[in-house]
Amino acid sequence: MYIIENANLLKDKQLKTCSLLISKNRIAKIDSHFSHYRLIKMNAGPFIMTPSYVLFNSNIPQIKSFQELKRCLIKEFMLKGCTTLFTYVNVSYENELTTKITELKTALLSSPIDYLIGVRVPIRLLTQSFIRKCKKEKIPAIFVDLQNFDELEKIPWGWIKEAMFPFNSPLIPLISSVQKKEVKTVLSKWKGIMKRENIPALYEEIEENYPLTITVLNKIGLYPQKASLMSGTEVSYNLYTKINEIKNIDEVNLFHYHGDRLVVTVHKGTVQRAGDNVIFKPGNGEYVRVQTPSYFSLSI
Repeated sequence: MYIIENANLLKDKQLKTCSLLISKNRIAKIDSHFSHYRLIKMNAGPFIMTPSYVLFNSNIPQIKSFQELKRCLIKEFMLKGCTTLFTYVNVSYENELTTKITELKTALLSSPIDYLIGVRVPIRLLTQSFIRKCKKEKIPAIFVDLQNFDELEKIPWGWIKEAMFPFNSPLIPLISSVQKKEVKTVLSKWKGIMKRENIPALYEEIEENYPLTITVLNKIGLYPQKASLMSGTEVSYNLYTKINEIKNIDEVNLFHYHGDRLVVTVHKGTVQRAGDNVIFKPGNGEYVRVQTPSYFSLSI
């Protein structure tokens, strides 16, 4: 056990100074101070502390060699304070699902960061049988390619909703071939159908290489397991050099505009990045198996 004291924890665009009691690489308790504990203490006063990030990137399945994977993970994830990557496999036929997931899991066995795998499918593959197979495999998200949008009206949504229950992994829109001027119209129609049919879904595309919001994290079953600093969660966080100019700022702005001030990333209690040095430990990452998407009812 040890204590991280004087932590300037960034939450809801405000800094809260507190201390964290750490036990077995998890946060046992957060309080204003732990003066009555005689434990090793780490002073986090000179820094801003945020949860580490979960980033979405669809290009991972295309990476073949270990060296290529290592370069990608360091540049696109680890140097940016990410300790969990979210990606998907392309599935065109139902019988490909298990094989494609297994192949990507095998390719990521050497990953030093955790990983979460969804599936990308054409609309025609939204069948009861396929949804049940995804539920059996505990697929956390189903990306629906909206190239042939007219087919959405032909889907038996009542049966699909029944097949999704109780796992309810969300459907996420993916617009790959629609002209830019039509994107808003397509997403508006998608949202209307999802709301009308009461289908678990996201109404917007997920932006690549961008920290996932709490709403999205919850929908895919990662919140508060990941990207969260509260009692009971894993010790995964970023430390940014604290300066007066960035008092009132959110995590997204820190990520985009103050990456040069990111000095430490800790992943499940182990230092992943210190200064400009990235500690690449092959196999240190784990496949995240989601238990329950949308576990919490968020009021945000």
